[in-house]
Amino acid sequence: MRKTMRQAGRATVHLVLAGAMVFGLCLFVTVLLITAVGTLTVVGAWLLPETVLLIRRIAGAKRAMTAAWTGREIPEAYQPITGPLRQRLRTAVHDPGTRTDLRWMFASYGYGTLVLVALPLWPLGLVADGVWCGLLRRAPVVLPLITRLADLETRWSQALLRPAPQALLAARVERLAATRADAVIAHEAELRRIERDLHDGAQARLVALSMRLGLALRAYDRDPEAARALLVDAHHHAQEALTELRHVVRGIHPPVLTDRGLVGAVRALAASSGLDVTVSVTGGLEEGPRPPAAIEAAAYFAVAEALTNAAKHGGGRRADVRLERLRGGLRTVIGDDGHGGADERGGTGLLGVRRRVAALDGELTVTSPAGGPTVIEVELPCVW
Repeated sequence: MRKTMRQAGRATVHLVLAGAMVFGLCLFVTVLLITAVGTLTVVGAWLLPETVLLIRRIAGAKRAMTAAWTGREIPEAYQPITGPLRQRLRTAVHDPGTRTDLRWMFASYGYGTLVLVALPLWPLGLVADGVWCGLLRRAPVVLPLITRLADLETRWSQALLRPAPQALLAARVERLAATRADAVIAHEAELRRIERDLHDGAQARLVALSMRLGLALRAYDRDPEAARALLVDAHHHAQEALTELRHVVRGIHPPVLTDRGLVGAVRALAASSGLDVTVSVTGGLEEGPRPPAAIEAAAYFAVAEALTNAAKHGGGRRADVRLERLRGGLRTVIGDDGHGGADERGGTGLLGVRRRVAALDGELTVTSPAGGPTVIEVELPCVW
């Protein structure tokens, strides 16, 4: 009985908030009328985009309220209202999200008053369910109806506030355009990094090697010992040039990733890290087929960047890496016991990882409060 009363109380609070929002929307009709008159007379046309933005905020509050009850987010898909007045007016009128919000607003005037049905059920439920449960030891009957009314209200809100398919498609196109632009930026930055590494590292050493070989050739006949010393020095520079080239190749696509797969490559990273790293693998990732090369590379570089940041900036001693095979993708979670405070804008390389992940239509989540711990989660779509 107590559990039923608590649930009915939560449902009543939800319905009261919904009723209060409906009361506010009744007052909002005045704003709608002023906006309509101003738009028709052209003088107050600027009110229309502002009113639409206000409606979006109200609908967003309702989405948050519904998500708090159901535990499921309702997506938003709006076209940005920006630019000159003519463009803002056109967007406000033609955006499918505007029609969705108005449809919900006018429908909520009816179903949003379910609180008027729920409140009278309390005295009836306390008496009827008190006798029914206290004397007959049966499950309550009346008070659960309040919870069902809250469920009904949220189902209607979900159905009315869910964006239209064309709005979701437009939002999807915008997101793909943004991720493509980020991918181009990341690709250009990667090319510049490779060019810089080759120019400042391997190329400089190869030039020095060529010069020493030339000096050795000139000194070979008249001073063999000096030529020998130059050849030894040239051999040393050749070794360093090879090391630089291997470093550049590992930055493009690590050979260990090709040879040993993602699990083996991550374990190699853990072994070479300055932290005490634990690697766990779930979902049959080791036994099943390997992910595509691009997915493996994105997950590998995310782990490498996270472990590097934890060792250099985090100040922690331990880290945990979890690789999980999902039905439709790959999830990688990296956590450390450092002091937290990781910032993508602080030059830690997380922004580059986010761009790489976004280019593959994945998601990167960074949780790093001050004081720690830091948890980085990467989820990449993948067809197995």
